[in-house]
Amino acid sequence: MAVETKLPYDKEYVNQFSEGRGEPDWMKDFRLEALEQAENLPMPKPEKTRIKNWNFTNFDHNVSGDKVNSIDELPEDIKVFLDQDPENVIIQRNGSVAFSSVAESLKEKGVIFTDIRTALIEHADLVKKYYMKDAVKVDTNRLTALHAALLNGGVFIYVPKNVVIKEPLQTIFWQEDNESGLFNHVLLVADQGSEVTYVENYLSQNHEKSAVANIISEVIAHDQSKVLYGSVDNFAQGTTTYVNRRGVAYRDAKIEWALGQMNDGNTVSENLTYLMGDNSYSEAKSVSVGRGKQKQDFVSNITHYGKFTEGYILQHGVMKDQASSIFSGIGKIEYGGSKSNAEQESRVLMLDHGARGDANPILLIDEDDVEAGHAASVGRVDPVQLYYLMSRGISKKEAERLIIHGFLAPVVNQLPIESVKNQLTEVIERKVY
Repeated sequence: MAVETKLPYDKEYVNQFSEGRGEPDWMKDFRLEALEQAENLPMPKPEKTRIKNWNFTNFDHNVSGDKVNSIDELPEDIKVFLDQDPENVIIQRNGSVAFSSVAESLKEKGVIFTDIRTALIEHADLVKKYYMKDAVKVDTNRLTALHAALLNGGVFIYVPKNVVIKEPLQTIFWQEDNESGLFNHVLLVADQGSEVTYVENYLSQNHEKSAVANIISEVIAHDQSKVLYGSVDNFAQGTTTYVNRRGVAYRDAKIEWALGQMNDGNTVSENLTYLMGDNSYSEAKSVSVGRGKQKQDFVSNITHYGKFTEGYILQHGVMKDQASSIFSGIGKIEYGGSKSNAEQESRVLMLDHGARGDANPILLIDEDDVEAGHAASVGRVDPVQLYYLMSRGISKKEAERLIIHGFLAPVVNQLPIESVKNQLTEVIERKVY
């Protein structure tokens, strides 16, 4: 099935959908303008990956899910992501809030942690100030415009000035076994001097049915703020995924990404950070495991605008069966970003002869007084390592397992919630064996 040139929903539908959710007029107009733009915008053009026959337009958009009264009512494959009695968590089921818990102590400090639908009603002016303004623009491509028109899930997080949140905020986005279209938006704003850790989990159960996930995350880190953003994406084989995570860091701000990209379906993933302010900093760490015949395209990009900025990209991927993945790491230093440092490393480990991986390190430097470096490797399990472990009495299968976990550990260990880290480890094992 080729990508449709005709959009799946019209203006009348979008207008009724927005009004039915009680959204402010500016949001309804925003949706309608985005839908109009989508008609003339091109599809994304990922490096060396043909997406012509991928399904981005065949889905059921207006879906919902039932609420649960307690964590105990959730399926086991969702509960494993949660620590016992989590204080700050939102669980969405097909875009609808199934469970929500936010500590009163955070509310008293002015912290906002709520679903995007509620935020558009109760905090409309604050959402309008940041929504698709600085990090992701509507006209980036057809899929970003379609996302803006059909947004149906997500969360809004605002951390006031100088507020430090010690415990992670967590969301779980659950796509049930149906032909749904998940158009999920995460908007995280860290005001001056604030700190927050946010972790999200995406999972679906449509192993055979065809579904779509069109996801955008925006992180705005104001001066002296710090954001740690962790995610485990685990969409089933039937879901075609487009995910675009972008951040903007102002003076002395930090944005750190730790991304476990474990989807079983075809995936295009972009992770971009703009270091706008002097002394701003970003790390982008990601791991992926590909299997079956899935195709994936991953881009990590850190662009330096301010002086004395630092950006570090680390991508590790494991490919098996006939899976193929492209890993592009882009460090760009714009003119004026003097004294900055751009470093990147992309490594791919292939387990089977039919697997394919490609690592593309790219440095784009428009300033003289900077530091920049890159490393890339694509290869198979090191027979010397394998021999050494087996010589110590370890079976070949267990030796490969240890090598793979060691290969992915630099990112896995960065996830801040122990239960999520453990679950990612389990997902890795399940995908590899």
